[in-house]
Amino acid sequence: MWNIIIIPFLGTSLGAASVFLLKKEMSQKMQRALTGFASGVMVSASFFSLLLPALDQTADMGKLGFLPVSVGFGIGMLFLLVMDMVTPHMHLDKCEEGPRSGLKRTTKLVLAVTLHNLPEGMAVGIVCAGWLYGNSAISFTGALALAIGIAIQNFPEGAIVSMPLLSEGVPKGKTFVYGVLSGVVEPIGALLVIAASGLFIPLMPYLLSFAAGAMIYVVVEELIPEMSEGEHSNIGTISFAMGFILMMALDVGLG
Repeated sequence: MWNIIIIPFLGTSLGAASVFLLKKEMSQKMQRALTGFASGVMVSASFFSLLLPALDQTADMGKLGFLPVSVGFGIGMLFLLVMDMVTPHMHLDKCEEGPRSGLKRTTKLVLAVTLHNLPEGMAVGIVCAGWLYGNSAISFTGALALAIGIAIQNFPEGAIVSMPLLSEGVPKGKTFVYGVLSGVVEPIGALLVIAASGLFIPLMPYLLSFAAGAMIYVVVEELIPEMSEGEHSNIGTISFAMGFILMMALDVGLG
């Protein structure tokens, strides 16, 4: 279990380490490609690793089986919406959101990526909890596939957050540390969910769909707009498809 939980964090850390190899500015084409790829992986993971298992577990409800999944999905979206509103952060386009604060721009950039990573850590924790408690719809290989998929999409995210920090004048060493810290929330979130999941095992369909809703919120709210604005939006679209297919292959192949 520990190996699975740490995998996404390693992806973020490796992505942050790319700051030592890249120039101060990331090309627009590269940023569109990386953001689109990350979006595709997250959407695919939300569907194949979270929503489908949730629907499988509500199959005995017949035609009403979609209700728990819909409720969990909606609550997950709402949770990230609230977090988005109460946390001061700044997107890659320099647009600031959340309450006014005296935080530095670099801190707000890190907080934006931390908000991305929170639902991913929760998703891994929920799937691991389902496997640990013997949920028939979730296997060890399925949990591993989700962790690997999120780690793969965390790599470009780690690189993406490093570049704006570098352009803000932050030294490469500090930039790497900030990138790593933005990913710490993933194993912490996973462990907290696992610790509390014993009380909520009957609610597993809600929890799985909650994580999916939170991840989809991040994709729709920030990643897709970033991959589509300006020139080279077709690069983001193609990369989205590649990320989606890769995550689907991982889930089907390992799950």
